[in-house]
This record gives sequence, structure tokens and C-alpha cells, in this order.
Amino acid sequence: MDEDRTPGGSEIKRYQPRDREFELAHGDPDLIDGLTDHVKRHLGQEPWVFHEFISDIVHVDVLVAEPTDEFPFNTLMTCGMSEHPMAAPEELPEGRHAEVMLRLPPEWPLDDDAFEDESAYWPFRLLKTLARLPHEHDTWLWYGHTIPNGDPPEPYAPNTELCGAILLTPVFGPDGFDRADVAGRQISVLAALPIHADEMDLKLERGAEELAELFDKAQLSEVVDAGRPSVVRRRRLFRR
Repeated sequence: MDEDRTPGGSEIKRYQPRDREFELAHGDPDLIDGLTDHVKRHLGQEPWVFHEFISDIVHVDVLVAEPTDEFPFNTLMTCGMSEHPMAAPEELPEGRHAEVMLRLPPEWPLDDDAFEDESAYWPFRLLKTLARLPHEHDTWLWYGHTIPNGDPPEPYAPNTELCGAILLTPVFGPDGFDRADVAGRQISVLAALPIHADEMDLKLERGAEELAELFDKAQLSEVVDAGRPSVVRRRRLFRR
């Protein structure tokens, strides 16, 4: 792993292809049951499971809670990232176990046929990639971290220019959803917000707070909008 810093002081880590053999993982039944109960308790319904059949390092399923009147979107959350602790700094013990979530519009296709098209599947691939990354590279993910889709970053799919993600606190709640005490683990639930390349650049150069202010001004929802414009590009247009 190579490390660098931006002019704004943000640390950049570049991960090399891992030098290790495939490590078959079967998952922790207590963790799976506990996280399923966590989603059901907070979102009011039993999630269905997008199963992973062959797992490397950690077994990562994706729990899917479909829209309700109270939460009118699809909520996706990984189940398995917290199977092993991350290499978080010693001063941040609460950063050792985490899962990642995002939200999709109610009309997003969620069937096997649709998943043959990367334009429908890419949010699931993003979550599974994020969940496995800390364990592949002996690192950690936390609030404010940005993760590009490649170096240089490339769009996740043909239907979007989004090419990276920033990890934030879930906005829509409900209260308590962002923390889970499951199978002896204190688990933080991180919200992955897909972003544009120039939004990643702004965060690295000036910090997450300035990017968050632009998100607020644009009234950007945490529900994925594959076709949304960049808030940085929008700011430049308004300044003309």
C-alpha cells in the first residue's frame, strides 16, 4: 500500500493487487441473524437477502428492505463486513467493526434478470466491494473516507457518471439504525453516497465539510440518483 497526501492534507492510500491466496469464508450465522433482526426492528419489515454463494475472506450478503410508507425507498445493507475487525487506529476502538448501506429509488429494478445489466447491479457491487476492501488490504473504512472506482476512477456503469463513494452517517434514520450491537460486536453502519470525480477532488483538496455544504445547498438526498449532476459543476455554473 502506497500513501500520499493532497495539498489539503487528506491522506491518500493506493492499494496494490493483494498477494494472498483465496480464503473461503462461510459467514457467521449469529451475525447474519443479528443484522437481519436489526434491519427488521428499525425499518419495520423482514429484509430479503441477496446471497453470496462463494466468498473470499468474508462472506458478504446484502440485506434489502423494500419501500414502506415511512421509508419510501429500498434500503440495502451489507451483512458480513463486520465478521472480522478492521485495522482501525487504536484510539478509535468503535471503528473496528462496520457494515455499509445505501438507498435506491423504489422503481430501481431488483430482480435476477435486471442484475444481468450492470446499470441495475452496480450499487450491489459497490457495497460488496467496500465491505471486502478493509479485509483484503488490512486497512479500515470510516466516516468521511472517499473510495474511487479505480485509479483513475471510472463510472460504475453505463447509466451513470458517478465513479466513487464517500462514507457518511445515514441521514434518514431511523434513530439507532447507524449502530448495532450484534454477536458481541459494536457495529457502525456507514452510508455510502456515490459521487462524481470532481466531488472527490474537492473533498481531498478542501475537506469533507465543504463538500457536505454543497450537498446541503443542492438538497442532495442519500437515495442514489444515477443521473444527478455534480454539485461542484453546478456551483461553477451558478458563479458565471
